[in-house]
Amino acid sequence: MNRERRRENQRGDGDRGRWANKKEYILVVAGNVVGLGNVWRFPYLCYKNGGGAFLVPYSLLAVVVGIPLFLLESSVGQYTQEGFITCWRKLCPLAQGIGYAHFVLKLYDFSYIMIQVWALFYLVFSFRSQLPWATCDNTWNTVNCMSLQTLDSMSPNVTANQTMLTNTTSAATEFWERRVLAMSGGIEELGSVRWELVLCLLACWVFAYFSIWKSVRSSAKVAYFTATFPYVMLLILLIRGLTLPGAWEGIYYYLYPDLNGLANLEVWIEAGSQICFSYSVSTGTLSVLSSYNDYKNNCYKDCFWLCLLNSGTSFVAGFVVFSVLGFMAQKQGVTVDAVAESGPGLAFIAYPQATALIPLPQFWTVCFFLMMIFLSVDTHFVTVECFVTSVSDLFPKLFRKPGRHEIFVLVVCSSFFLIHLTLVTEGGIYLFQLIDYYGCTRAFHYFMALSECLALAWGFGADRVINIIEDMTGQRPSVFFKVCWRYIIPLLSLISFILYLVDYTHLRINDRYVYPNWAYALGWTLTLSSVLMVPLWAAGQMCLTAGTFRQRLSVLRHPVEDPVSQRRKMEEDGIHVELRTSAETS
Repeated sequence: MNRERRRENQRGDGDRGRWANKKEYILVVAGNVVGLGNVWRFPYLCYKNGGGAFLVPYSLLAVVVGIPLFLLESSVGQYTQEGFITCWRKLCPLAQGIGYAHFVLKLYDFSYIMIQVWALFYLVFSFRSQLPWATCDNTWNTVNCMSLQTLDSMSPNVTANQTMLTNTTSAATEFWERRVLAMSGGIEELGSVRWELVLCLLACWVFAYFSIWKSVRSSAKVAYFTATFPYVMLLILLIRGLTLPGAWEGIYYYLYPDLNGLANLEVWIEAGSQICFSYSVSTGTLSVLSSYNDYKNNCYKDCFWLCLLNSGTSFVAGFVVFSVLGFMAQKQGVTVDAVAESGPGLAFIAYPQATALIPLPQFWTVCFFLMMIFLSVDTHFVTVECFVTSVSDLFPKLFRKPGRHEIFVLVVCSSFFLIHLTLVTEGGIYLFQLIDYYGCTRAFHYFMALSECLALAWGFGADRVINIIEDMTGQRPSVFFKVCWRYIIPLLSLISFILYLVDYTHLRINDRYVYPNWAYALGWTLTLSSVLMVPLWAAGQMCLTAGTFRQRLSVLRHPVEDPVSQRRKMEEDGIHVELRTSAETS
């Protein structure tokens, strides 16, 4: 009987796969958590919310929210050896709705492949002798267009210059809106498909397919390059940025502390939101990636180093961004706040415009967009890998057979390529912004963090989680983590969730375009489609389980026997234990 159980475990491990070594795990996780948010979101938030003073709430919330959640999710994946849906069967069956919420979120996260698409489009144009976003001599330009040559020769009068910028449109903005996107009048007018963007979209999905078609065996090999190359580009851009005239003026804007911001609740909420977004917590990704680890891997130590790498990269990226923005502000004769932007506005308007002013603009533009592509590539193929892994763990008999994984990945990539054709239409940017604002909303992160802590720290038991981590790593986490999981994170998440709902404002594009009511209804449908998975699943399980209310709650909120004690008992009986169980036996 024992020999039969051992063969079954070994056969399951071979089908699912593992990281070949610890380096692969570190590179893939680092490539996933270090992404676009580090480059285009953190620096702007820091500048906007008190400069150096923003580092106070950011660092504090990283310690009490980011690192504890990172450790919690990593340890869950490593212990269960399952995807983000089936892992809850071994921990807290009542909370399996969290896994289904993560499943829905991944469907919306796939749309971020558009960042790669746009960056690839810009990269192709970066090899031209004359950068098209530097001049107004193109067919798509309007009479209000202002070229970089005009911007470069502005008067020393700052007020006059800022007024002129308000009344005109830069060549970079017109290239983005009229050439790349060919923006229609609104989401009601999707218009025709942009075939150049279709080719870029196809290239991105093909790359994603071949990155994960062999599961972690292929994605880990790809990460050796995609996770390290952005740091090379970041270093090159940092050195060049710091040597530009006006660079230190930009860095002054980035880091000059405004202590009054610490009294603003919005600053603390922004810091917490950035932690969740940047650390990839409460999305299910960390648990899936950790599920390929060896059971005895020291996830406790990994957690600290990966979080430090993430925050350190964000801080350094601020120097890269604001040194160049300071240079551009000096060339235009305006203050840095007149050119500082966040998100796509920074990546596809402000920064390309700034690099076009530097000698050898093609080289610096190519460096920047290569960095953008590889930052987004890692995050995207990891998202698809987590989705595929979790579905495969849900139906192991169907997908664990030879050749089935490759076919399933092909079906997923092909299907979403076709779905995303709507995003490369003339009205696609409106649809993308709607998905970004409602599908991948802050409310989801807050609600999932609250649900995870309630399920694991209160339902399954914080002491049990600590015992599991000690059994896996040989190190017992401090009681500080227990306090964070049981009290601090749930309280902060609940407050942030309520404030988000109270302060909710409708999405607008450039403060000009207002979506129709049906689009806002669609947006809230996207939000609720993931968030409601948690209470609906819990209510359904409580109704379907036999017994009194207290008996049903007791059965559904944690396993019958302490998992660590169960493991040790089985080891004493001579049974080789790898803590993974096929979904159909649950």
